[in-house]
Amino acid sequence: MTYTNNPEKAFSRPSRAPPNPRLLFSPAPMENGKGMLSSMPNLLRLLVATCLLIASAACSDGAREEPGASESMKIGLLLDFSDAPETSADRKRAFDLAIRHVNEAGGVLGRPVEAVEADATRDPELGVDAARRLVESEGVHAIVGPNASAVALPVAEMVAGPAGVPIISPSATSPRLTAAADDGYFFRTALSDTAQGPVLARVTAERGFDNVGLVYVDDPYGQGLAGSFEESWDGQVRSVPVDRGQTAHLADLQVSAGGGAQALVVITFEQQALAIVQEALQEGIYTQFVFSDASKRLSLVREIGGDRLGDMYGTAGAPAPANDATAAWDAAFAAAYGGPPQVTYVKETYDATIALALAAQAAGSLDGAAIRDQLRSIASPPGETISGTPDGIAEALRLLADGRQIDYQGVANSLDWDSTGDLLQGYIGTWRFTRDEWIQDLETILFQN
Repeated sequence: MTYTNNPEKAFSRPSRAPPNPRLLFSPAPMENGKGMLSSMPNLLRLLVATCLLIASAACSDGAREEPGASESMKIGLLLDFSDAPETSADRKRAFDLAIRHVNEAGGVLGRPVEAVEADATRDPELGVDAARRLVESEGVHAIVGPNASAVALPVAEMVAGPAGVPIISPSATSPRLTAAADDGYFFRTALSDTAQGPVLARVTAERGFDNVGLVYVDDPYGQGLAGSFEESWDGQVRSVPVDRGQTAHLADLQVSAGGGAQALVVITFEQQALAIVQEALQEGIYTQFVFSDASKRLSLVREIGGDRLGDMYGTAGAPAPANDATAAWDAAFAAAYGGPPQVTYVKETYDATIALALAAQAAGSLDGAAIRDQLRSIASPPGETISGTPDGIAEALRLLADGRQIDYQGVANSLDWDSTGDLLQGYIGTWRFTRDEWIQDLETILFQN
């Protein structure tokens, strides 16, 4: 890799009534004023009639329409609306914008795309249940989400693979997802944390620290990013896992600081990060912090204050610094919602939604395997380069309907997926909290696998 600056449960889908059988055989010619059957003995007549019925049914079954020929595509949005409302709201806006752009261009297979939402929460069991409802009750053909790796992993293995429904997560970054047993149905538009970990270690060292404490949420996301950080860190570190629902952290903070740590690296979600930082400050254990992507939230600096968190740095997955679609997409988002996105992985959510729609159009079908098998082809050469703008999406749908190839260049990243559904390249950004309680993006670093 290189860096350069710049369970097994049967699934049942909602039944879709097949077309009415059609009569594919014409009556036998007349002989001497009688039909062929009327001149046969009763038993032989019965056998011939039975054979004709079986043949007719077989031919009629073979002539059925492809899935999706007479129905609208349904895309599910599976985000953590309960525990991360600020984050999920902005990502939902990008999802809605993508659906709008597709439908304004005529939809998929000539019909408007329908959106269905579900709350993934951060609980893996509840997330799996929500995904199953989207598939079994709502009949979605594809899913955007989940947010969190801890939910994405079981959803990939227990829903996407067994049900044959393609899923693209815009923000699940755990390295464990690379090896998920999902039968090839799980993709993501965010880089694995094998890319973020080294950048987080570099930023920490550049802040002048060589001895740090590290607290991380004890789930696939936290474990993966903490491990990636530790592999790249040359200084001293004391790492302490914390449970997802844990509210008191004094003992863990004391352990992490026990080796003379100069700063605390925080790898957990916004509410838990808030509790950890507040407790560390109140107890006088830490005054310096470095943050991962899950803590890149305005709510964190505004709750604690810019006087305490101003000039504290962090890392996060980032969209490309600029491409042909950037200005037009930013303007479309601002026109729809009154301003730019405020959180991470918003453009990645848009790209995930567009990719699923274009793959269905390319497949000429809403069959899950057919959509999955087109995801790589619609976003890689050869084919006409397509940008993530309303005009670009309309052109892509038209070209695919004509049987031509496209190369969709995402708003966030180019969507060149490897055989596991991981991106071959993308960007990691560095950022800092400001004293006037904003977030300033600093550097964008290209990762290539």
